[in-house]
Amino acid sequence: MAARKPVARRRGLHPADTAEPLRPAGHKTDEQRWHARALALDNARDRVCPGGLRAQLTLLRDQAPDGDAWLHEIKWDGYRVLADLIDGKVQLRSRNDQAWTDRFSEVADAVRALPVRDVRLDGELVVLDAQGRSDFSALQAALDGSARRALRYIVFDLLGVAGVDLRETPLLQRKQLLRALLGEAPGILAYSDHVIGRGPDVFAASAGKGWEGIVSKRIDARHQGGRSADWVKTKHADSDEFVVVGYTEPKGARSGFGALLLADKDGQSLRYVGRVGTGFDAALLAHITAQLQALHSDTPTVSLPAHVHGQPRDVRWVRPVLIAEVAFRGWASQGLLRQAAFKRLREDKPIDELGGDRVAPGKPRAARRSSVVTKATALARKAATKQTSRTTVEASTRTTSQRVRSTASKTIATAKAKASRSAGSISTSTSTDGVTITHPERVVFPALGISKGDVAGYYRAVAPLVLAEIARRPLSLLRCPDGVGGDCFFQKHQGRQLGAHIEAIALRQKSGSEDYLYIEDVAGLLELVQMNTLELHPWGAGIDDPEHPDRLVFDLDPGDGVAWKEVVAAAREIRSKLRAAGLESAVRLSGGKGLHVVVPIVPAASWDQARDFCEAFAQALATQAPERYVATMSKARREGVIFIDWLRNGRGNTSVCSWSLRAREKATVAVPLRWEELGKLAGPDAFSMDKARQRARRQRNHPWASVLTLKQSLPGELPGTERAAGNTAS
Repeated sequence: MAARKPVARRRGLHPADTAEPLRPAGHKTDEQRWHARALALDNARDRVCPGGLRAQLTLLRDQAPDGDAWLHEIKWDGYRVLADLIDGKVQLRSRNDQAWTDRFSEVADAVRALPVRDVRLDGELVVLDAQGRSDFSALQAALDGSARRALRYIVFDLLGVAGVDLRETPLLQRKQLLRALLGEAPGILAYSDHVIGRGPDVFAASAGKGWEGIVSKRIDARHQGGRSADWVKTKHADSDEFVVVGYTEPKGARSGFGALLLADKDGQSLRYVGRVGTGFDAALLAHITAQLQALHSDTPTVSLPAHVHGQPRDVRWVRPVLIAEVAFRGWASQGLLRQAAFKRLREDKPIDELGGDRVAPGKPRAARRSSVVTKATALARKAATKQTSRTTVEASTRTTSQRVRSTASKTIATAKAKASRSAGSISTSTSTDGVTITHPERVVFPALGISKGDVAGYYRAVAPLVLAEIARRPLSLLRCPDGVGGDCFFQKHQGRQLGAHIEAIALRQKSGSEDYLYIEDVAGLLELVQMNTLELHPWGAGIDDPEHPDRLVFDLDPGDGVAWKEVVAAAREIRSKLRAAGLESAVRLSGGKGLHVVVPIVPAASWDQARDFCEAFAQALATQAPERYVATMSKARREGVIFIDWLRNGRGNTSVCSWSLRAREKATVAVPLRWEELGKLAGPDAFSMDKARQRARRQRNHPWASVLTLKQSLPGELPGTERAAGNTAS
């Protein structure tokens, strides 16, 4: 048979092409037609392709391969699934050969509806967001029983069809036939499209789309189970899989566990690489805890190095079965993960595959840093800042893949232009304060197109005002690695691992002490942004005297049905009652639903005294006007009334600071006000990021200047109703 040249597709790589469900079948074609089409391909074999084939796996690379010998696909974030349709019966399998047919019956039904009775498919089960990106958290929610209609089986390889074995056929030809086959498929099945050539440019462009990375495959590659250099992946952030070997007990209000202990394969044994304690919500904590309890071990699974914080007796060991994927920012000098954040459990991956995708298996990985990030942003920056009418990339695309390459380069330019649309955006990889901001083009507020670079630019512009609120105070951070539409989580510990300008202070707890983070300067603030921090929540005390608060905060949280003017009236009433108790106060828009009434005090009272005062004050108001106020957190009692949240004033509790962004769709900001301004504003979210920056630029005097200079103390006695709130009987 004469060799056939693969035909390169002239398409750009974007979600509409790659993940949109294809049209439903009009009618089934006969088996003989598909048999003839498949048999006409190079190296096709007239025999039934066996079922139960091993998945072809990727190797990890720091840079995407270049040249027309490679095609590039989106790296989907889901579960790998292989589908065998044999004589009309479907079997779905995970990459570690778990039977998933019953678990994903709708996928099995869709495969069964194909116009053939014999097919072997390879793909990824995903849930897509509004931008066509795969969302693993949404996938897990779908698997728990909700939003099942959002499931998509993205198919990227065809290994056999209609009695023809295609494992020796070049990949590009297999994909061309696959696309034709799926053109008659039910909507749950979708084709994973590709771009040919210009791998580094496609990889850089994918960063602007918020994708995890790309998978590059040789267009002439035959199928082979297991790993090979014919399929490689390139990712935008350091992430890897490790085996869970133990966990620590939870502290405070947290349930389940405190942190997972992780290990890596080191030859035939396991080596401890650190722990991960962030990235979990309540449902995930419960899900993982149930699995941990079933794996309990009485003997240590690994040896903890001498320099590791904590002792073996503090650890609950488990058998090394669970595989966790974590994101991290490189490796510390002693071989431990830096700033690890949990991504997911790899239920589809066995422990014997751990580390098999790495560039040089067996070598210490401490040497592998975030070079992927550096290269991607450098490529994107170069494309975006070229001032000629045709970019260097476009001018160089004089080959048969010109249209494909031009699309990739235009995607780069578009992404970078969006990232740097405002003058205040940090659109290069390094800010003027020497702090590296990676992926500045990554969209953080999708509804507004606000990027990570824009967020960094905002915080740089208002840094003096923010630092006046948070410098040298213990902090809780709200971090959103995937933007406001993704999972966000609070972090307050492990300050020494977060950046050179992020400090740690050991503060006492009920059992021992914990390191809390704080910052002192602009560089520290920008390092928080680099960690994808959106909200800043300081303690009511500084690190120099952490046991004595220097401010109180009453957070007015309106229930459903409460008008804005009622919240304003409540703030004014609280101001009046505080003044009657001898305390002047200030007011702040929360950027969320309500207002903060802030009371500066000299740091003399203990936390218990401050909390008792605030509780008594709030309870007094709720007792005197129960139709307007409530002082308990019970949601059942909050409809139509305002919750006076006094709980912010306990030791270790926090409230959002002035000038902090809020992780909300409209990118609102918490802004301090003069009392006379309060009635002129439409609501608590009156200031967007841009409006807040304009206000900060015009501000000459602090709105709270007259209050911040006062030396006021809590009343000399713990307040009763009249003492705290004044007599309202008249």
